Amino acid sequence: MIRIFSLIIVAVLGAGSLYGCSRQGEATASQVSKRPPLAVEVAILTPGRQVEGVRVTGTLAPKDQAEVKTEIAGLVREVFVTEWVRVEKGTPLARIDVSETEAQVRRAQAAQAQAQAALAEAEVAAVRAERERNRACQLKAAGLATQQGVDDAESEEATARTRVEAARALVGTAREEGRQAESRLAKGLVRAPMAGVVALRAINVGDLASDAAAAPSAFTIVDNRRLDLTVTIPAPDQAKVRPGQSLTFTTEAMPGEEFSGRVEYINPLLDSADRSLKVVVKVENDDERLKGGMFVSGRIIVAERDGILQVPRPALLGWQMAAGQAGLFVVEGDTVQRREVKTGAVDGDLVEIASGAKAGERYVIRGGFTLKDGDPVTVTGGKAAL
Repeated sequence: MIRIFSLIIVAVLGAGSLYGCSRQGEATASQVSKRPPLAVEVAILTPGRQVEGVRVTGTLAPKDQAEVKTEIAGLVREVFVTEWVRVEKGTPLARIDVSETEAQVRRAQAAQAQAQAALAEAEVAAVRAERERNRACQLKAAGLATQQGVDDAESEEATARTRVEAARALVGTAREEGRQAESRLAKGLVRAPMAGVVALRAINVGDLASDAAAAPSAFTIVDNRRLDLTVTIPAPDQAKVRPGQSLTFTTEAMPGEEFSGRVEYINPLLDSADRSLKVVVKVENDDERLKGGMFVSGRIIVAERDGILQVPRPALLGWQMAAGQAGLFVVEGDTVQRREVKTGAVDGDLVEIASGAKAGERYVIRGGFTLKDGDPVTVTGGKAAL
């Protein structure tokens, strides 16, 4: 009897225990179904303009730059400019001692004067010989001279004319020697071959200048008002680049500022090492704020489209760039729905949404790290438009 009673008590307790577990499970399920909303920030998918570009980097270089060397050897007598001053084309930069050349010029001038005098004397003799020939012909006609006399007069005239031609040749030689001496004398004054700024002055008064081709430059003049930017285009983007396309770029030397240029030349040959393409971009720099040697980074604008939906990269879930697929949390009512979207072109930090979402829908831009499909959310802020 006692044994039967004990079994009844155990059965009752077991049933109560099972009932309690059942109630606890129901409470847990209820808590899961009533998960508190997660705070998220959202933005509205709004059509906008997409700018497609090819990313490039490079170093600016002056389009016009001159390494000025002295053309004759000699001591530097004067230097007229210092570094970092602006000069115009033809501005005197330095003077080389050309005392010997000055003497050569004077000798050449004297030789030219002597040759001119000899020419004048020869011309006078030729005129006299011509008169003598005419007189001999008249006397021969009157029977007062022989044919021998006429022949002698004609020979003398021909000789006189030959002397005139020789004197004229000597005058020409003297003039040419004079021009050469004067040209050498002019080379003693070193002038700026172009307008620009003296970036380097490498000579001083008393230095010995050299006319050797391998000699170092005496001056370096640069014109930063027009700059060239040479960049390399990888093979996948070469077909997109055309002359006339614009380039926007920045430089660490001027943070927060953007500059522009235009594609001017495209190399007709590819680099044999990596099959890349070199492109030269023309940059107008009238205010000369940009300097040659600055490293810049930017992009060549190859296409612009309107009405394109774009989202920031961080908003995409599991983005497969090559396949053009990603996930995106879209807010519907008080919950989020995970959408599978098709991605397109990339513009910096923005990615085109080609399909899977439409304009006007709200998508999560922050707070979606722990979100799951169907989770309740509370919108705490964000952007009204992208």
